[in-house]
Amino acid sequence: MKVVQSGEVEKVFYGEFLHSIDRKGRLILPAKFREVAKNNFAEKFFLTRGLDKCLFMFIEEEWRAQENKFRAISFTKQQSRTFNRLYFSGAQEAVPDRQGRILLPQYLKDYAEIKKDVTIVGVSNRIEIWSQDKWKEFYGNSRQSFEEIAEKLMDA
Repeated sequence: MKVVQSGEVEKVFYGEFLHSIDRKGRLILPAKFREVAKNNFAEKFFLTRGLDKCLFMFIEEEWRAQENKFRAISFTKQQSRTFNRLYFSGAQEAVPDRQGRILLPQYLKDYAEIKKDVTIVGVSNRIEIWSQDKWKEFYGNSRQSFEEIAEKLMDA
């Protein structure tokens, strides 16, 4: 984890929050996440298809860093083309309104199987938006192996 120098603002999202999509398809971002964005002068987010059937959301600065990283992957490789097509074709700008709400496009809700209730998870440099059912399933299947995974990753 990056050490924050005096006067520098940390760009880390963390925590787990339960929210609901309103009847107009909008989602209220957790106040904690809005605060991180505000402190980093981030007015715009980018949403896209994530992994494990969730949505990824980045502040603009981090999105541009991801763009550069994926742009550097050779387009001559079929897997690279497929990944980039799916990742970037799903991208959508999201600017929160005064109440901190963003509109989730239907195609992204369909991808993540989001109906009404969602779990919003901070994962360091990104926010993940999950259907509550999918998050419960992922968490239930993953929590048992948390220590094993940590041991393998930390020994590397």
